[in-house]
Amino acid sequence: MLWKRMQGYKVLWVPGSDHAGIATQVVVEKKIWKEQGVQRKDLTREAFLQEVWNWKKEKGNEIFQQLKVMGASLDWDRACFTMDSRFSQAVTEAFVQLHEQGLVYRDRRLVNWSCALRSAISDIEVENRQLEGRTELSVPGVPGKVPFGLLETFAYKVEGEEGEELPVATTRPETMLGDVAVAVHPDDARYTHLHGKRLCHPFTGHLIPVITDPLVEQEMGTGAVKVTPAHSYADYELAHRHGLPLLSVIEEDGTMTAECGEWLQGLNRFVAREKVLAALKEKDLYRGAKEHPLVLPLCSRSGDVIEILLKNQWFVRCEAMAQKALEAVESGCLKLMPEFHEKTWKTWLLSTGDWCISRQLWWGHQIPAYRVTISGSPGIEEEESDGSWVVGRTEAEARRKAAGMLGKLEKDLVLVRDADVLDTWFSSGLFPFAALGWPHETEDLKQFYPNSLLETGSDLLFFWVARMVMLGKQLTGELPFSQVFLHTMVRDAHGRKMSKSLGNVIDPLDVIHGAPLQILQEKLRSSNLDPREIAIAVEGQRRDFPQGIPECGTDALRFALCTYCAQGNGINLDVATVENANRFCNKVWNAMKFTLAALGEGFNPLDPEEVFPNSPMDKWILSRCYHTAVDCARWFEEYELHSVASSVHLFWLCDFCDVYLESVKPILRSGDPSRLLATRQTLYSSVDLALRLLSPFMPFLTEELWQRLPKKSSGSPPSICVARYPNKEHLTHWCHPEEEANFLLVQEVIKVVRNIRATYQLTKARPAVYVICPEAVPLGAYKNYQEALQTLSLAGSLRLLPDIEGAEPPASCVVARANNHTDIYVDLQGLVDPQKELLKLTSRQQKLDRQLADLTVRMEESRYQEQASLKARTAHQQKVSLLRSELEKVEQAVTTFQKMTTK
Repeated sequence: MLWKRMQGYKVLWVPGSDHAGIATQVVVEKKIWKEQGVQRKDLTREAFLQEVWNWKKEKGNEIFQQLKVMGASLDWDRACFTMDSRFSQAVTEAFVQLHEQGLVYRDRRLVNWSCALRSAISDIEVENRQLEGRTELSVPGVPGKVPFGLLETFAYKVEGEEGEELPVATTRPETMLGDVAVAVHPDDARYTHLHGKRLCHPFTGHLIPVITDPLVEQEMGTGAVKVTPAHSYADYELAHRHGLPLLSVIEEDGTMTAECGEWLQGLNRFVAREKVLAALKEKDLYRGAKEHPLVLPLCSRSGDVIEILLKNQWFVRCEAMAQKALEAVESGCLKLMPEFHEKTWKTWLLSTGDWCISRQLWWGHQIPAYRVTISGSPGIEEEESDGSWVVGRTEAEARRKAAGMLGKLEKDLVLVRDADVLDTWFSSGLFPFAALGWPHETEDLKQFYPNSLLETGSDLLFFWVARMVMLGKQLTGELPFSQVFLHTMVRDAHGRKMSKSLGNVIDPLDVIHGAPLQILQEKLRSSNLDPREIAIAVEGQRRDFPQGIPECGTDALRFALCTYCAQGNGINLDVATVENANRFCNKVWNAMKFTLAALGEGFNPLDPEEVFPNSPMDKWILSRCYHTAVDCARWFEEYELHSVASSVHLFWLCDFCDVYLESVKPILRSGDPSRLLATRQTLYSSVDLALRLLSPFMPFLTEELWQRLPKKSSGSPPSICVARYPNKEHLTHWCHPEEEANFLLVQEVIKVVRNIRATYQLTKARPAVYVICPEAVPLGAYKNYQEALQTLSLAGSLRLLPDIEGAEPPASCVVARANNHTDIYVDLQGLVDPQKELLKLTSRQQKLDRQLADLTVRMEESRYQEQASLKARTAHQQKVSLLRSELEKVEQAVTTFQKMTTK
């Protein structure tokens, strides 16, 4: 966003939030129970909705506040909420248009049902939990724990065949009251003699057929499958193929229906399960149980086990829209990033079914559909049919439609609006165009639709992204955006999904402002969590943040988040990473303080196009500026934000602070006017460019520092956020690859000298350094950078050999190799005690000799041991190589100090 604006584009980011129908209703229900001791059903719909709006007013803008503090560049004048009147109008219009196009219809079909919520729920609210075997879980409304992961086997008696039975296996024995058939594979020899036979239901007395179907898995269970089409998607399809009836035996609240008989009616389904198993044992029909892995669908909002129920609901036909969404990606009109999501996109769209969009909630967009009856004609409303429903933008429009459809006078019709609301994802799917004023032809819609980029979590690829694409294409004729950037899930430092019940949710405001442990735990205790969950969460916080969360600031949090690879397997957010980013902020601040002091009063900066450096160090740093800008532009284009952040971080810390600033300090101290002006201009150009490179990540810090820089007499942008982002075209004259290559050689020498200084603890001493390089090319590079080389290696003096005098380094030097053609001699005479150093080195030499001898023996033994892995032998070889290298350095140092001692 900031990057594109700095490039001169007109950009718009519209802030919006959806009403989160299920999640919000659950939260408010818990709130009023905790505070008032009442349930939703104790209130009128209007009273409950007022409670929701009160909660929304109090808590609903927290995300917007977080975004504001985070420095998100949103147009807050255009902020919208899916329950706003303007957006609600768009939702109604979309429903009506889709219904008129034949894409929205009402039907009695299977849906995911949450008994705890008493509502159908979206696929995204279903959490599929993999169980490897018997597992006991708590289920809302059921005392104790319920065992899952068991395959129970019981037998059906065959009609008219004494002693003949057909065993079936199931993980849900309570649904056997809804069995309408038993299916076997037509080629299963075990059951060929039962084809066409009928079975006696042990509790209802009904006779159910044995049918054959090639999709039955012969190896699963007993190879015979009970068919319960009103409570299983697979059985529903099987029943449809064979013309079987549908029998519902579980109510909306999870209790058993009257069709099960008085002995089960009204019992919770899991209590009924145990009663059914006991009754089967009494009738000598139970054949045992075994552990069985399964995927258990759970309601992510309530923790309840999902029930598959047959309900009258509103659906959207998705096949044709899904095909258009699929073609958009295949044709390249819609680009998914990373590209590996395209395969998943294709798989899902090819298999997607019709979308259930009605929810049995109070909070949300009430469906603009009306049940029609004729005044004075009782009984018509008892049997639902397509003809009994009419859709309209208003009740008046619906009444007119109904009168025309039924050939009746409007005054003779009774209309009752559907109490259900629409799936939140239906409303959210309209956001790209509804937020801009659709269905009206607004100026915003003309100017900013289609959008260019959608950035969202990869877990929303189907439930939100695909639906935006399908609805956008269907209702506007255009794709809502051309690019979709999908980031991975942000988890805690241990890789766990963030959850309030674990106490590992990190509020960005707590990281920005800091939060003591006491404050963090007060937030938990004031939440709507169960007391047991609060205890677990409090302990989790105590382990993860024993001292609370330190104050890190907005820019540090933004930068830290961008250093993670958003396209990887997951972002394990560690507050320690944010603290490191905060230290980086301090480094940038201190570098700018130094630069501003060096520029002094009255400095008149030039445009980058006017800066042509002369000295090798100035050429080098500006060439690094150029290549950093090129790298950042390339990575931004590919949305590799972590690579951009890494490039900018590397430039500031290593190139600018550690190298260039240190190298020019002698020049700034010298006061030489001929060199000062060029150095100051390079300093200014470097920090100006580096701040602009950093600005998209750290807008607050960079704005503050950029405003302190001296400005050109005219034409300076008012803010860094609209200053030109550095690009290749304007900086090509700064590109000096030969200087960068030469300085890499110099840095090798600097590294070796500093290692020697660290080894001999030369903290303040400035030793004489001799660089011996017989080859002309590197020696020339060293001469060009000799002043910087001496400064950065902290050398008292530095000589490049061979020189015209043909001098040799003194015997008191310790020797090291910088590269294949350069040796470094550091004179330690008078800087260390040779006797002490010789004693330490001799001891170290003896220890290394013993280690090397021992490791050599073990390596030889492993050559003759068949069980010794190649990996182990390779590890031995690597250790031997390292020891020999270290020993060689120690032996060289011993020789040096022996000469010094002798002298």
